[in-house]
Amino acid sequence: MSSHSPGGDSASRRPVGRLAAHLFEVVDQRIDQSLLLRALTHRSYAYENGALPNNERLEFLGDSVLGLVVTDSLYAANPDVAEGQLAKLRAAVVNMRALAEVARAMGLGDYIFLGRGEESTGGRDKASILADTMEAVIAAVYLSCGLPAATTFVHHLLDPLMESSASLGAGLDWKTSLQELTASGSLGVPEYRVSEQGPDHQKSFHAEVMVGSEAMGSGSGSSKKEAEQMAAEVAWTELSRRAKAVLASAAEPVRAGSADSARLATSVQDA
Repeated sequence: MSSHSPGGDSASRRPVGRLAAHLFEVVDQRIDQSLLLRALTHRSYAYENGALPNNERLEFLGDSVLGLVVTDSLYAANPDVAEGQLAKLRAAVVNMRALAEVARAMGLGDYIFLGRGEESTGGRDKASILADTMEAVIAAVYLSCGLPAATTFVHHLLDPLMESSASLGAGLDWKTSLQELTASGSLGVPEYRVSEQGPDHQKSFHAEVMVGSEAMGSGSGSSKKEAEQMAAEVAWTELSRRAKAVLASAAEPVRAGSADSARLATSVQDA
């Protein structure tokens, strides 16, 4: 990363060597240290420290590498799926929320070099920063070790999502998936009720989704969109469970309102 490398921006940041060791375990090759440091350098830190190189170019490259690996995998795994549905499956994986979740799972936020402003407003857990940094790290793996290693890394991160995406309608856009499901079962349009708490720089949001007159799911997050997506996921899972129960035992009524359960079950069976 030129002659300047990021220094101690925060006592909470973990040593980058730990991340490098984790990446070595995954791809069995060593990642170039300067590339990894650059991948972890947010523009806010770069600006506050003499215009250091930041991770935006790597993010740009990593987005393309990620898209190639995921598209190739979905194409090979779904030979009978049409182009439009393949695009939906890809969107289930290549999106900010999904990337932020896998970044959180590996503790990526603990390694990012952030400026003081972002640090003080919870930047280490912001979905946009986590997703962008994840793409930059993918690029660092690609440039250090080549496409096969980057492919291994992407599969390590996202295989569970790719395996489950086929059943999710519009994928990890849970609000769209829920709306597709309720429409197919003639249950109406889901309604979201959102509340917020906390100071302006660190708000948290809670969402509840109503299907008909029933509260079907709830969720919380650092943004209104994130809370609504989590609530929609809970509701989609519950409605799908109820519909499958109808299919398994037609004599056992379930709520959803019950008059619509059969239609919902049929829509799930046809999906």
